[in-house]
Amino acid sequence: MKKIKGRMDESILVCVYYGPNGERLIQRGCKIANMLDCPLYILTVDPTPFSEMDAEKSHYISKWKQIADAHGADSFILMDNEKRPISKVIAQVAREKQVTQIILGQTAQSRWEQLAKGSIINSLLKEVPFVDLHIVSVSRYLREAEGTYEKGVRAYLVQDQENYRVIFKHTKDVLYDGIFFKEQGTDFNTGVFKFMKDNQMLHVQVTDDFVVKLENVDMELELQDEEDQ
Repeated sequence: MKKIKGRMDESILVCVYYGPNGERLIQRGCKIANMLDCPLYILTVDPTPFSEMDAEKSHYISKWKQIADAHGADSFILMDNEKRPISKVIAQVAREKQVTQIILGQTAQSRWEQLAKGSIINSLLKEVPFVDLHIVSVSRYLREAEGTYEKGVRAYLVQDQENYRVIFKHTKDVLYDGIFFKEQGTDFNTGVFKFMKDNQMLHVQVTDDFVVKLENVDMELELQDEEDQ
């Protein structure tokens, strides 16, 4: 049973799109919602039907749902097979949920602007003028990783004696599934593996296919520190 919020005159809507910034936006929304003790909603919009989405999109959606639930969000909303301009979809959800603050990521905004063929910010200001908009810079959170890692690919962790090994084909021995970000300029599978464990998102170091400890790498901790400043 979800906790009853103390304030109902405020509510937060976080809009996420596919990519590594999604959970950062959700964390930002959670912080604001916790401070205000108000409802929190997570929204993603896709013109593709859910049944036709590829594995990477399905993975992101599954993880976002887990993160939203772990942080006590009131609901995760997927608007799939959506052909309307993105701003109209966001505005509809904002009105239905009586949202007072909307959080958008810079990357998501740019992609949505292309889909909507216009400025999502100007459209939202017209559609829901009573709502505060927060545009979160992607570079603030991902500056460390940008230009360092290749695009993430679906991967899995299996036990290998005392360590864990990253593989790219699902087997019965898989312990965790997630996204592997390979370091640029290396011929080996060295980089970062991102996955959910005990309702928390972890980024663990991978060196030549192997993970020694299921602990967050320093990069994640530095980014977290920067967010809190």
